[in-house]
Amino acid sequence: MDAVDPLVVESAAALARHLRQGRDRRLAVLAWFAEAGTPTAAPGTVPVPEPPVAAVREALVWALQRSASQRLVEFARSAAGAGEEGQDALYAAADRLMGPYRGRANPALVRAALEAGGDVPVEAGGPDGRSMVHVAAAIGLGAQEVGADALAEAFAAFGMFGLTAEDWAQMLGAVERGEGPEVDWGLLQQNADIVAQVQRASDEELLRAREVLVGMRMFYALYVLHGLLLPDTPAQAALRERIDEWGMFPFLDHVIAINPSPMRFAESLAVFLEPLFDGLYQILMDQFAENPDIFSIPGDERGAVGFGERWIRSMEELTNGRWQAANGGADHDPGEGAWVQAG
Repeated sequence: MDAVDPLVVESAAALARHLRQGRDRRLAVLAWFAEAGTPTAAPGTVPVPEPPVAAVREALVWALQRSASQRLVEFARSAAGAGEEGQDALYAAADRLMGPYRGRANPALVRAALEAGGDVPVEAGGPDGRSMVHVAAAIGLGAQEVGADALAEAFAAFGMFGLTAEDWAQMLGAVERGEGPEVDWGLLQQNADIVAQVQRASDEELLRAREVLVGMRMFYALYVLHGLLLPDTPAQAALRERIDEWGMFPFLDHVIAINPSPMRFAESLAVFLEPLFDGLYQILMDQFAENPDIFSIPGDERGAVGFGERWIRSMEELTNGRWQAANGGADHDPGEGAWVQAG
């Protein structure tokens, strides 16, 4: 009997890892596709084989058709021509499909609060994520029906380029008054249909979008961990600076999850098909290639070991400091588990 092709064996094993009773096969394909694009740290590990791209595309389309954003866009298009009643129905549907979300507080503010012993910001102060429904309304009802102020609030909620609602309102107001260049709202309608974007994308573009998503997840995680007292290094600071130059942290906070569900993975991958984010990813990769020592503290020759010890020590000091503040100066020794009266 001929030996079974190892690729077939590995593919069957990958699919089996993600299939379980009651789970749709397409969700398993998406989870497999995500795993195949995730770098393995262990040396000598056999790479996870790629699932058939045709099956991936089918699973992506199926998942995106069921996403809240796509359903909202389709509802907006169906409301076109229905007047004020249709607009009211659209906003009611948005309340059902989209919960409140204001985004994560900027990690630099969180870090400063922790180091100063103050209160940690709970959420960012930007517009509520539900204001994004104005974009869906513009797609279905027309930008003129929505108005510059509402669209400004919606674009600000995405957090892109660091622009506030006031910044957007000034630009869109100038367009509305004929004082600025005309906006091609047709591009908004074209890019809003994420299902069509996936159907148009080539196999190579789907693979590249996954590479961008996985890579951006790493850069996003470093940015967030800066707020949790991760020891800072020149390499990390340079990466954050590149993200800040584009004003992209709030947007990344919307679209990236560290451990996404297959449905969330599908939505994020569709976003990263856009060339804009491919460009940002390439800039960050170039910066990383220029200075890859993200876990090396200057002057500490122990490298990652010293880095890890510094982080653990910072967290212990934070815990002790907070305990002392809450208990009138009592000191907690985490190593001994004993409580010692300070002074």
